[in-house]
Amino acid sequence: MQRLLNAARWDADAVRDDLRDYVLEHLGDRSGVLVLVETGFPKKGPKSAGVARQPNPTTGRDENCQVGLFMAYWTPRGWALIDRALYLPKKWAEDKVWRREAGVPEEVAFATKGELARRMLGRAFEANAPAAWVTGGEAYGADGRLRGWLEARGRLYVLREGHSSELSWPQGTSLPTIPGWFGFADVSEAKGLNEQDRGPQPQERSIGLTNFLIVGRAEGTGWLTYHRAYGPRSMLLPGMARVVSKRRNIEEGLERAKGEVGLDQYEVRRWDAWHRHITLSLLAHASLQVTRAHADGD
Repeated sequence: MQRLLNAARWDADAVRDDLRDYVLEHLGDRSGVLVLVETGFPKKGPKSAGVARQPNPTTGRDENCQVGLFMAYWTPRGWALIDRALYLPKKWAEDKVWRREAGVPEEVAFATKGELARRMLGRAFEANAPAAWVTGGEAYGADGRLRGWLEARGRLYVLREGHSSELSWPQGTSLPTIPGWFGFADVSEAKGLNEQDRGPQPQERSIGLTNFLIVGRAEGTGWLTYHRAYGPRSMLLPGMARVVSKRRNIEEGLERAKGEVGLDQYEVRRWDAWHRHITLSLLAHASLQVTRAHADGD
């Protein structure tokens, strides 16, 4: 196994692309949703690529860990994880000794989580993955460049912004029609926006798309949650809420995958070995998910 992950000659990115094509072949549907999620891999030592004391997305605490970013593809037929990226903290990206010892390629520079998400989404778009929506958590919703990148490509999204917002909620927009969700508004009517956030723009009026802000209450807490959305002006709250629910389901499924296919059960330190292990685990997971989808269909 160590030889396969560290010394054998094979291209993990090519296998990743094969994995994506396999999932699209069996689960592809025009109503699909590309879901951005992340998880933490706790580590005791300091030598593994990208390991640092940083926020662990799984526990919500600052811990010594690696952070893996993943993209899933959901359709009514089933879902599977189709892409991955290892987050490299800035101090790692700038330390030549650490990089050399962990085998981080010279061309790999520091990239925000939003930038890594754009790369994963870009690969899916280039592969013509049939998808109606993109959704993801706070690491992506707070990234204005990612949101603008998606809008420039006419891609619809619902991305969580966080627990608070500086936006003033317009009067008369409370819609207590779904438990846990009570707000929905066209952002063009909200106050406190930067010019770059205000919508709809002239071209959006012509195609019927605009920006929305969705307010909900975090499950089991008093926190308000905010989601930025970009979609049809005729879109209703239930439709937006259904898109968000896909992220929650896949976050839970990602944690289950750790036990099912050993996603977090590795003893490697090098950059390429991490990507190899994770890719093979995702391939095994996709095989299980496709088998389940066919069994359910039968």
